Amino acid sequence: MAEPESTVINTNVKQKDPSKALVIAVTTRAIFNLEKEHKLYLEKGKEEYTRHQQANQDKPLPPGTAFAFIQAVQYVNKKMLESNPAENDLFDILVLSNNSPESGARIINSAKHYGVSAALIFQQEVQAPSTPLRVVFDGDAVLFSDETDQIFQEHGLEGAVRYEQAMEAVPMGEGPLKTFAMHLGKMRRKFSQEKSPIRTYLVTARSGRDMGIRAIKTLREWGLAIDEAFFMDGAPKGPILAQIQPHIFFDDGLHNIQGAQNVGVPSAWVPSCY
Repeated sequence: MAEPESTVINTNVKQKDPSKALVIAVTTRAIFNLEKEHKLYLEKGKEEYTRHQQANQDKPLPPGTAFAFIQAVQYVNKKMLESNPAENDLFDILVLSNNSPESGARIINSAKHYGVSAALIFQQEVQAPSTPLRVVFDGDAVLFSDETDQIFQEHGLEGAVRYEQAMEAVPMGEGPLKTFAMHLGKMRRKFSQEKSPIRTYLVTARSGRDMGIRAIKTLREWGLAIDEAFFMDGAPKGPILAQIQPHIFFDDGLHNIQGAQNVGVPSAWVPSCY
């Protein structure tokens, strides 16, 4: 929506240490389902949209695509603080909204209804289901660099396999989400595997037989523990994602993003470097 951007700060929320916290920005349209309201805005304009929001300000908006993700993140914070009340390695969720103050009351009331703060920052006291945060990463061009993808584009599958076999002992380069995954790993190591509130997965198009060894060695070199790894050998990822039911899935392939959406899995596209 092309409204002027505005923010509401809850001054009762203690800011987490920005040098330690893992900050995630989420829009209100991701947390709440505002598709009907957005359509009204596009068809009838800002004034009608504002009137609608004001008239329905006490009617909670339904949860959106990222709602379960936010709940799971808050559950991680809760378990981290139960383990260590002085913990600094926490998630800090920033909620971004372009609603004007007069139309933003419904979003604030919706947040209150679901037990989250009516602010840019979600409080750690939010009532979240006791379910681990499940995050799925693709491999090449996401966790790892796109070096092998580039070989595949230029020389096909056989060329990529030969390259991987020749480079088996050399760790792959870092992908755009390696730092994020490492931070999750750091948080995860504070718990035993059985009690961890975080579960991470690798779901890659690579063949486990021909191209899996280097991926595993790279993760080992990084010290990044992954709960489960699936080497799909080019098969669709949707059925596996449907079984895992992650809170978020990261992939650089739009066809895989579409496959995830087809089975109801929230996903994020990581643009390729080439």
